[in-house]
Amino acid sequence: MRADVSTACPILHVDMDAFYASVATRGRPDLQDVPVIVGGGHRGVVLSANYLARRSGVHSAMPTTRARRLCPQAVVIAPDFEELGRVSASVMENFRRVTPLVEVLSLDEAFLDVRGSTRRLGSPYAIAEQLRATIHDEQAITCSVGVAASVSVAKLASRRAKPDGVVVVPPEAMTSFLHPLDVGELWGVGEKTRAMLHRLGLVTVGDVAHTPLRTLQRAVGAGLGSHLHELAWGTDRREITPRRGSEEPDRSMGADETFGRDTDERDAIVRELLRLSAKVTGRMRVAGVAGRTVTIRVRFADFTTITRSRTLPEATDVTQEIYRTATRLYDALGLQRARIRLVGVRVEGLVPRETVQRQLVLGERERGWSEADRAVDRATRRFGSAAVRPASLLRDPPDGEGGRTRQGGAGRRPRIS
Repeated sequence: MRADVSTACPILHVDMDAFYASVATRGRPDLQDVPVIVGGGHRGVVLSANYLARRSGVHSAMPTTRARRLCPQAVVIAPDFEELGRVSASVMENFRRVTPLVEVLSLDEAFLDVRGSTRRLGSPYAIAEQLRATIHDEQAITCSVGVAASVSVAKLASRRAKPDGVVVVPPEAMTSFLHPLDVGELWGVGEKTRAMLHRLGLVTVGDVAHTPLRTLQRAVGAGLGSHLHELAWGTDRREITPRRGSEEPDRSMGADETFGRDTDERDAIVRELLRLSAKVTGRMRVAGVAGRTVTIRVRFADFTTITRSRTLPEATDVTQEIYRTATRLYDALGLQRARIRLVGVRVEGLVPRETVQRQLVLGERERGWSEADRAVDRATRRFGSAAVRPASLLRDPPDGEGGRTRQGGAGRRPRIS
């Protein structure tokens, strides 16, 4: 589309192209023309795949074993999360040089409101092309950009721009762009909502748009009906809320682990919760943050996944406090021999540690778990991560008793975000 039609489109959605795979293969000419899957081990899932692998049907969140069956010639690479974080931080900093109105959605995508930058940098289309060139030159990866007058349409436009392109949807072309799409493409419409709309005969976005609002509300509920109607006409009023990514104090930190074999043994599961709690709180203490909300994630053998959270009275970075909360959340599920594939622990609502004023409890020891954690931190910095750890973690349980996979490489590395 011509650059001049973008002047009424101040919202950009920038999405890196196959981000994990692109970072893993940059500087690797031997991998440029082969299918590449980024993920973990024979029990893990696909985090990303390059476009050659995607042509074989491989996609993110797919079990690695299935991905290998679909694309046996693919090269599987373990993710380097530190490198991914560094690249993401550099990309987001480029966005903030354009506008302070940047809403980070994840490591590899963000919304930008550039209405205050056009006098200095040119049209939104010109800004999009400038960002693409800068990111490619600095990071040797590509991105796709959707340019529109609303957040939801910009998100859809960036999908149409992939890979390595820009799609502008001016207001006058909004309906012709939206209405032929399947309703499942609307941002926020999941599989269940899509199936429900299809059963009602609402297959395309145009079908939803031309259904009277009251009829739509009676069919799917007042709130969802109004929301779908706005999305179908591109009139959603959502504003860009400036939000930083994982480097901000309000971020979360977490880790998860896929077991070597599905397990229903509580001892093995809570032992893994302790291991993950120690990993997460160790990173929190290094970063100088504490958090109040503890979340666990449990994935069953059939890949059904549930999460449960609890907010503590005070922010903490103490391993035992996070572990106790995670264990209570797990026990509260009341699982009856359900076989577990993966567990995860996350701490949210992080704030700088120095801002936390811990209330002393009458009769409480002057020194306790917090001091013990810091002593462990000092020992591990000097002697390595295996120098000091809880007694229950001194050995991994044998394979078949609910322990983690013993295979080397990516299979043992927890996903940390």
